[in-house]
Amino acid sequence: MANHPNRTRNNPVGHPTRAEIRAAREAVGLTQTNAAMLVHTTCRVWQQWEAGDRRMHPAFFELFIRKTHRRKR
Repeated sequence: MANHPNRTRNNPVGHPTRAEIRAAREAVGLTQTNAAMLVHTTCRVWQQWEAGDRRMHPAFFELFIRKTHRRKR
């Protein structure tokens, strides 16, 4: 599976960085738990994304942005 585009570190679409994930969540004033619920995952997974222990798939980030674009503080 090394040739799979979502498995490489040089993905042209690009996975969001942990700083981008945290900044996006904080910009709309959500807790990690509420942000995770919004994209149908667990708080632990969200924590791993923000800690950089796990890469967030770009589709999850796009979903989060689309669902929160009107909620900016």
